[in-house]
Amino acid sequence: MKKANIKDISKRKGNSFLLSLVETLNKEKKPIWKSVAYELSRPRRKKVEVNVSKIDVYTKEGASVVIPGKVLGAGKLSKKVLVAAFSFSDSAKAAIESAGGKAMSIEALLKSNPTGREVMIIK
Repeated sequence: MKKANIKDISKRKGNSFLLSLVETLNKEKKPIWKSVAYELSRPRRKKVEVNVSKIDVYTKEGASVVIPGKVLGAGKLSKKVLVAAFSFSDSAKAAIESAGGKAMSIEALLKSNPTGREVMIIK
């Protein structure tokens, strides 16, 4: 797994929140967070966008999922799932919360589960 180089990223990214998140994730020792940092540091044309329907297909009830990108609201979610992502559309956040799940930031998931245990990456 390649490590996201902060100097290279800062040349092409203007989002200071994204830069600080990638830097924070790179400092963690667990491979899951390094993988999320790498995905977040990719070019804009390769950014991850996941629909709620894909989360429904690949998860079980009560699962924790991290999306290194944006969650979109197309489809339905029938399971109670904890979803952490860089950003959410309004309809995606509403769909997750109406199914009984929770939408949170990647930083909040990192603080609540620093080991990354039982967390799935969907891209």
